[in-house]
Amino acid sequence: MDILLNIVILIIGFILLIKGADFFVDGSAALARIFKVPELIIGLTIVAMGTSAPELAVSISAALSGSNEIAVSNVVGSNIFNLLAVLGICAIMKPLPVDDGIKKRDYPISLIATLLVCVLGGNLILSGKCGNISSIDIEMVEAGGLYRWNGLVLFGLFILYIIYTIVIARKNAVEETEGEPAVLWKSLVFIVLGLAAIILGGRLVVNSATALATAWGMSETLIGLTIVAIGTSLPELVTSIVASSKGQNDMAIGNVVGSNIFNLLLILGVSSTICPIAITVASFIDLVVLIGVSLITYIFVATGRKIRRFEGAIMAAMYVAYLVYTIIR
Repeated sequence: MDILLNIVILIIGFILLIKGADFFVDGSAALARIFKVPELIIGLTIVAMGTSAPELAVSISAALSGSNEIAVSNVVGSNIFNLLAVLGICAIMKPLPVDDGIKKRDYPISLIATLLVCVLGGNLILSGKCGNISSIDIEMVEAGGLYRWNGLVLFGLFILYIIYTIVIARKNAVEETEGEPAVLWKSLVFIVLGLAAIILGGRLVVNSATALATAWGMSETLIGLTIVAIGTSLPELVTSIVASSKGQNDMAIGNVVGSNIFNLLLILGVSSTICPIAITVASFIDLVVLIGVSLITYIFVATGRKIRRFEGAIMAAMYVAYLVYTIIR
């Protein structure tokens, strides 16, 4: 009975996360139109932050409750899902053109952020202080951790990225965003309600996922990398698919790259500032996998002017293989 109740709570939490993010993005986009913010800023900042809000809520809730593995694995799992599943599915549906700004500026920043988190978080294993580790205890032994000063560094870099993106976007903007006339009070209501739903949904997901992990004998890392990560990444998937289908390709890929940067710098930065996060050897391995995935995806992004259908199929197949690997592990 408890398992059934937790499943129901998990589903309710996901619904609140997805609908809350939907309202938040709509309200933010309308607010951007009111203040005549260029579309590029919406894609890389407002939409990316809105679709990353579920990950933010889940990871901060996890940090506050002491479930630190979910805070880390949720971010890593979400970023892998974004790169392989979201971009892969979008490219399979329709070849996905890639803007030069994404190639030369935003994607490299995302890759550097991934490397930085890996180096900061794997301080023990990189310094050789972990000793011999068997395959049995990789989810127990710490490879290092993100401390409060690490979190402040990551959060500071996030602020710099936002400032840099706004400056570049305003400098290169050709025309202002177009859309239906937006009402300020309605936009603010959507933002407030969306955030409230996201925060509540995040707490429900963390609590029910942790309970299910205990009841089924599954590790918090596995739950975070699969159920929680995919559930909280659905806003990115839906937003990018809709944007791609409407020909707003910069929005589709900008949403993914921007969300990944937000996940690494903002979410892990805030979470580890609130409470230092221990990173296990298993989580460190997943960070290394994320680096490999980022490099492979960047090859598809950087070669040619678009991510082609067969490349998208390869990316989607890689994600299925990754899921199988995490379950077996």
